[in-house]
Amino acid sequence: MSKRRESGKYLYQAVTNILITFVISAIFYVAWNNWLNILMDRKFLGKGNWLMVAIYMMVAIFFIQSFGGYKIGISRISHGSIGCALASVMTNIVMGIFTIMMVGYARLIPTIVFIHMNMCLIDIVVLFGMTYFGTWLFRQIFPPYQMLMIQGEHKNNLDRKMNHRGDKYRIARTLPADTSMEKITEEIQKYDAVLINDVPSELKNKILKLCFDQQKRVYFTPKISDIIVKESEDLNLFDTPLYLSRNIGFSAVQSIIKRAGDIVLALIGIILSSPIMLVTAILIYSYDKGPVFYKQERYTIGKKRFNVLKFRSMIVDAEKVGGARLATENDDRITPIGHVIRATRIDEIPQFFNILKGDMSFVGPRPERPQIHEEYCQKVPEFDFRLSVKAGLTGYAQVYGKYNTTTYDKLKFDMIYVQKTSILLDLQLILLTLRVVFQKESTEGIEEGETTAK
Repeated sequence: MSKRRESGKYLYQAVTNILITFVISAIFYVAWNNWLNILMDRKFLGKGNWLMVAIYMMVAIFFIQSFGGYKIGISRISHGSIGCALASVMTNIVMGIFTIMMVGYARLIPTIVFIHMNMCLIDIVVLFGMTYFGTWLFRQIFPPYQMLMIQGEHKNNLDRKMNHRGDKYRIARTLPADTSMEKITEEIQKYDAVLINDVPSELKNKILKLCFDQQKRVYFTPKISDIIVKESEDLNLFDTPLYLSRNIGFSAVQSIIKRAGDIVLALIGIILSSPIMLVTAILIYSYDKGPVFYKQERYTIGKKRFNVLKFRSMIVDAEKVGGARLATENDDRITPIGHVIRATRIDEIPQFFNILKGDMSFVGPRPERPQIHEEYCQKVPEFDFRLSVKAGLTGYAQVYGKYNTTTYDKLKFDMIYVQKTSILLDLQLILLTLRVVFQKESTEGIEEGETTAK
């Protein structure tokens, strides 16, 4: 039953992905044949028209995949819709520029822009409908997994997070880690899937083997060592399997490309966002006549200290009482202007200058304050591992985590990035950051009374 269900889900995903690609390509086909092609000095005929559709399709596939628009039924409706909308915007920007270059007449630029804007709006409406209906249908066909959770000694809220996605998971029973293997074996047979939640490695290995033998779906929270091993390379040099964990980060060539990309993107970001920065600076100063910018000491690669530059979102001398602490969900230190610029990430824009200077990269672990970093290290000594690469404006933890994500989970996200570092991954994370801007939950503060994300 479980194999048929998995096969059915893969088939459903394949069909919906094909439909999405076909629909947006068909919309472009109509627009190209009826309005864009006639703007050319020499109209495309036959294979030329299909070539344009193929180019549009490849660009669209890249952006939809990058923004997570192909995950109907897996991701939330809002995330899938935002992903598809952003993919449509980026695709039409790229193809609009391409069309303008082919047509070659400046006087036709407004017409081309107008046509692509209309295509984009049609795409967004159609794709939202497909995402909404496709997700609803997926949930009707594939009900949530009934899950057994094996809970370790250290409690966390993972069960609450998973139950919050009631369309996918339902933790029906929880067993403590000290339950006998006979009892665990008996209970596993009653459920669709198993969640191994922070249990000792020896027990985790036993349950993993048991679930593999019984063909049960199993979820488990990784240790730092699991993340390091995951990106290891298998070596077939002898008649004994070997894994090689290089742990070298970016190569010399990749580092040069990454730095060059940081400089170019930072300059583009500064130029494009200059009107926003000007208006924000005026609003911040007008509110309380205090300083517009806020400098704060942070750690970057190798525990090198630097001053991160941000727009001030809190009252002047916000940490005069209470010292260094993260913002809470309803922090009274945040100004009215601050609430807006924090929610929209505008307060982060001045960090383009940090990137240009070389203190930060566009992508990397979020730079922490020295006091908070050392406090984290007392709880989780491996927190230092994340400083093996340069700090970033965005990154794995910023895209997939939240402001109030726990210390250990932040470290796991950052370690995944450290182990998977590549220029292609950086590009993907930059694109996904655009989607995160529209997700309110990613800016949730820590709980009242706390100073760090525990």
